[in-house]
Amino acid sequence: MTSTPAALAAALALTMIAGSAHAAGAAKPMEKCYGVAQAGKNDCKAGAGTSCAGTSRIAYQGDAWKLVKAGTCTKIKTPKGFGSLMPKA
Repeated sequence: MTSTPAALAAALALTMIAGSAHAAGAAKPMEKCYGVAQAGKNDCKAGAGTSCAGTSRIAYQGDAWKLVKAGTCTKIKTPKGFGSLMPKA
């Protein structure tokens, strides 16, 4: 049984479409959530005196953020209050 170039192209296109749909469904939207990271566990830039991931010195630092599943940030409760989508003072 021999395949034609058109049949091979169609099979390849269907495989790519199915793979793209699966990959898109697997990616969960994330958002920056301020004030929820433990000391040294922030994801990146944590205000003055810090440069990037893991540099926060205070637990629940208001200007340090952590990536969380979209829609959950303001529901995360810490000893200093709830998470925020904006930096806290």
